[in-house]
Amino acid sequence: MKQTLLNAKELSQRIKFSAAYINHTLKDNVFFEGVHYIKPFGGRKIFYIWEEVERELFKKQQRRLVVPMARGGVCHG
Repeated sequence: MKQTLLNAKELSQRIKFSAAYINHTLKDNVFFEGVHYIKPFGGRKIFYIWEEVERELFKKQQRRLVVPMARGGVCHG
């Protein structure tokens, strides 16, 4: 199993978001520990797993059809 580990600065160069935005906004909201990043040896250093981040970036959003109803409700299609 080959995985490419990147720090936030290296990841920022690939996905065009700042390292600070990645660490403060995307981490734990979009990227999750054990899936998209690891903290080796229980330390503070974070390594993002490029293959998982890339998979998340290209994941198709599920679009649901929502039809508004006359009395304020919605119908999910």
